[in-house]
Amino acid sequence: MNLDAVQLQWKPSRFNAQSDNDEDGLVLYNSYTGAIASFSGEERNRVLECLRPEGAVGDHDAELRSGLIEHGFLVRGDTDELRRAMFLHQSMHAQDTMHLVLLVTEACNFRCNYCYESFPRASMRQEVIEGLEAYMEDRARTLNRLTISWHGGEPLLVPHIIERLSRSFMASCERSGAIYGAEMSTNGYYLTRERFEQMLDLQVERFMVTLDGEGAVHDTRRGLHGGGGTYQTIVDNLLSIKEVDRPFEINLRVNFDNSNLDSVSRFIPVLRNMFGDDPRFKVYFRPVGCMGGENDLNLPVCDERTKDIKIWEFNKQAIAEGLTVSSFISDTLLPTGAVCYAAKPNSLIVGSDGLLYKCSVALEQDNNRLGRIHRDGRLDLDYDKLALWTTSGEETDKDCQACFFRPACQGNHCPLFRMRTGQRPCSYEKRQIKRALQTIWLQNEADEARHSS
Repeated sequence: MNLDAVQLQWKPSRFNAQSDNDEDGLVLYNSYTGAIASFSGEERNRVLECLRPEGAVGDHDAELRSGLIEHGFLVRGDTDELRRAMFLHQSMHAQDTMHLVLLVTEACNFRCNYCYESFPRASMRQEVIEGLEAYMEDRARTLNRLTISWHGGEPLLVPHIIERLSRSFMASCERSGAIYGAEMSTNGYYLTRERFEQMLDLQVERFMVTLDGEGAVHDTRRGLHGGGGTYQTIVDNLLSIKEVDRPFEINLRVNFDNSNLDSVSRFIPVLRNMFGDDPRFKVYFRPVGCMGGENDLNLPVCDERTKDIKIWEFNKQAIAEGLTVSSFISDTLLPTGAVCYAAKPNSLIVGSDGLLYKCSVALEQDNNRLGRIHRDGRLDLDYDKLALWTTSGEETDKDCQACFFRPACQGNHCPLFRMRTGQRPCSYEKRQIKRALQTIWLQNEADEARHSS
């Protein structure tokens, strides 16, 4: 093949993004493959030369070019990447995976000042429990993977329901050969070491626990229903969990707004002293938003610019202090990783009363009430409402179709935001992709330094 033909064979992917690292090098990302690669300052210009539309793709730098091709940064000149993205989007309709978000109770022992929930119902009804068992016994036969997210309210108010359903789901999946996994969002107040090990036995291995600052700062924001602090109980539980010699991941979520920005910065060294020596504990900084709760008008939410800046400032500080940032950040950059569960056809929320939803933030919204699960396992579903949540993104938004982040987000990072505002919902990772890539690079550097010491 002559050189002209070789030069025409490859082109840079339309789904590439790049950022500098702190060593005058380069970080590359491709949203279709999910690949992230870093290059030294010496390699930087050679990489950029290969990635020019008319770049030098001849016999020199063959090894470098091969790596760029392997990870999707370079694609064949005749590749239709928009069709690739469309096919990826259609693959989310596959019926061999399922994700259920189970509101095993809609009651909570906390009254956080920014919470959007109204706590209308308590424990999951008996007929709903039986319906879920019957439904999954039948559905598991067609699944390769089932993922359960235990939510509430506060799910650990009803551990007996979690145990019963977990054992039923695990048995159904074992009989059918499906892979089973589970995660939990909990305020941590009842997450004692004994309860935590019980959850691990039930294959709940990924947790989200929120700490909004040290001591009184947290207690002011996340106090008990009826009054009283929660910080010390949560911390004592987490420190006891450190002694558990089993694999797990606990994401320590720190919510911020204008009222606690300074205290979050002061809290990072405190978290380092408690959890910096254990990478199973990861930090996750997120801004408080107005989600339709009764206290929305009184929330000191940050403006968009402050949100975008502070997330990455806090992450950079945390890594410098020796903490591990949440894998949610890198997960968001994977293909379909930034698509909200509400926009995924194979994902449903089951309320404690058996109502079926797509979004946990809009339980009272009529178009979010899709139907009901019955005691015998039958689902009544309004497919017109289902389509409203799952086809509102890249199908209709030309800008989303052309975006470099399309394979990761597909225009549906938050379908509720699009419904309520008419605006395009972009993730913090996409809006600040350079800082996101720098954060991942910094974390990788810190991990390598830790492993080599």
